[in-house]
This record gives sequence, C-alpha cells and structure tokens, in this order.
Amino acid sequence: MKKDLAVQLYSLRKFAAEDFYKELEFVAEVGYKGVEPAGFWDIRPSEFRKVLDDLGLKMETSHSPWARLNNIGEVMDIAAAAGLDKIVCGYTCEDFADLDAIKRTAETTNKIKEIVERNNFTLFQHNHDFEFARIDGRLKYDIYRELCPGVKYQLDCFWSTNLGNEDPLEMLKLFADDVISIHMKDGFVTQKVSGSKMVNGILERPVELTPLGQGELPIKELVAAIPEQVNTIVVELDFCCKEMHTALRESYEYMTQNGLAQGNK
Repeated sequence: MKKDLAVQLYSLRKFAAEDFYKELEFVAEVGYKGVEPAGFWDIRPSEFRKVLDDLGLKMETSHSPWARLNNIGEVMDIAAAAGLDKIVCGYTCEDFADLDAIKRTAETTNKIKEIVERNNFTLFQHNHDFEFARIDGRLKYDIYRELCPGVKYQLDCFWSTNLGNEDPLEMLKLFADDVISIHMKDGFVTQKVSGSKMVNGILERPVELTPLGQGELPIKELVAAIPEQVNTIVVELDFCCKEMHTALRESYEYMTQNGLAQGNK
C-alpha cells in the first residue's frame, strides 16, 4: 500500500514567517496529504488543527513541540492541544560525541520516554548525520538504541548515509522494526556540512539538496523497503538548489507520478 506524502514545514520557514496561512494553502494546492510542523507561527495548536482540517491536510507527527526534560509538561500540553499522540526528541552532535555522551543522552531519553508513555504518548526520535558515525566499527545510533529499548524512530534517509559513509538501505533495514516515520530529502550524499547552529530551538545544518529524484539517494529502493507500520513519507528540504516552492512541487510530482507515495491529487 502506498504511503501518504507529507511535507515538513521547516522547508517553508522563510515564507511561513511572512504568511503561514498562505504556505499551508500552497501545500494543499500542490496535493500533499499532510504536514509536519516545525513551529506554529503564532497560531494556537488547537486552531492550527482546525486550519489543517479545513484544507484537507493531516498531521500525524510534529517537530513542535520538541521534548526535553526541562519542558516535558508543556510539551505534552501542546501535543494534546494539537491532537497528537506522538512526541519527538532529538539531539546535537555533542550528545553523540563519544560513548560517555551517548550513555548520558540515552539516560535522558529513557527518562523522557517514561514520562510521555505514562501520559499515553509515543516518543520518537529524529536523526541527523552524526548519529550514524561509528565508534570502533559500531554505529553510534545502534549503540544508543540498545540503551533506549522501546524508543521509536523517524528515520531521515538522507542523513542516515552520514554524508556518503553509510548505505541508506542498510540503515533502514537495521532500524526497520522501530521506525514509525520517514523523512525523505535528496541531494549529494558526499559533502561537507559546516556552520551548524540552533535556530528557534531547531538544529540547522546547511546541506546541498535537490528536489526528490534529482539527487543521489536511491529513493525508489528506499520506498520499497519502508516497513509496514510507517504511514507517511515526509518530504523535507532544509535548503535547496531550486526555489523552494518549485522544489516541493517537483518532489510531489516525482513521488506521486512514479507511484512511490500518494497525495490528494
């Protein structure tokens, strides 16, 4: 069965800052089935859900709110107001710097997981590239997963290559049992990433990307390997070589016209 196609609204952050409603209308007009927010741009979460309903858009996951131990109560309130049953967490490269850092990070995640599950939420984690570096031949993320049993994952297939050092198909297969959502971006997998910084609480890592189907990621093979429990493929173009609206439209066309996902058109 084809997966629904959604867009991570972080892709449209510069435009959303000017007119968020207009960008949501654009997403619906293109034909995407859903969105994944990265900020609500001064719209109350409950109202945001109503706007999506009016536009015929779904929201299965969100990067707002982002769980940390010091904000978990607020995070759960926002998630409930937005009608979400899943809460995301994620970390910086310092949190995966070495084995000791990974152990500390896992301890934090386990505490967050215990709290959100007690309140009937599922915790899932989003990755960048650094989690897929290796220590003594072992993937950092695999070590971490052993320390955090039961945590679910939103696998970003592009980042899982660790900038060309890993096979994204093998990474998807390795984590398949625990993956509940997929991020799909495309571009040149072997490149340097520099200038990473936190922007509005979100880790921004400049990377050269293309519309889906115009880069080096084996998207067709990845889609064929997506586990059954995943409902949605989320398109995320942090940056792009083309104008973002054009890139998101071309990405939608590539995925739907090739039978790789389903939209509303």
